[in-house]
Amino acid sequence: MNNAYNWYSQLIRPTWAPPSWLFGPVWTVLYVLIAVSFGKVFLMALKKEISFAVILPFILNLFFNFIFTYIQFGLKNNLLAALDILLVLGTLVWAIIVIYPHVKWIAYMQIPYLLWMAFATVLQLTVTYLNR
Repeated sequence: MNNAYNWYSQLIRPTWAPPSWLFGPVWTVLYVLIAVSFGKVFLMALKKEISFAVILPFILNLFFNFIFTYIQFGLKNNLLAALDILLVLGTLVWAIIVIYPHVKWIAYMQIPYLLWMAFATVLQLTVTYLNR
C-alpha cells in the first residue's frame, strides 16, 4: 500500500488540498457517526420498522464508500474513483432524504459526512481533471 500512497503523493493536487495526515482523523470521526447511524437503520430494517427501499441507499453507500480506496489506491484509477465518489455522495443524499421522515436524528447525523463527501468529491474531481 505504501507504493499506492507514493503514487498519490506524486499526483498534481490543488493548492487547497488538505494534508494527507488529516484524512485519518476525519474518517475516524465519520466512521463512528456512520456506524451508529447506519447501525440503527439496519436494526430498524431487521425489525421491519422500515422498508427495504429505505435501507437500500445505506447499503449502496457503504458499498461505494468501501470500494473507493481500492479503486483510487489499488487500481490507481482517478476517473473510476471520481465516478465512485459521485455515487458515494449521491447515495448519501438519497439516504438522508429517505430516512428523514422516519428518524430525523439519523438524517441530521449525516451532515458532517455529507459536508466531507461534498468537499472530497470536489477534491477528487479536481485531482482527476488535473491529472488527465
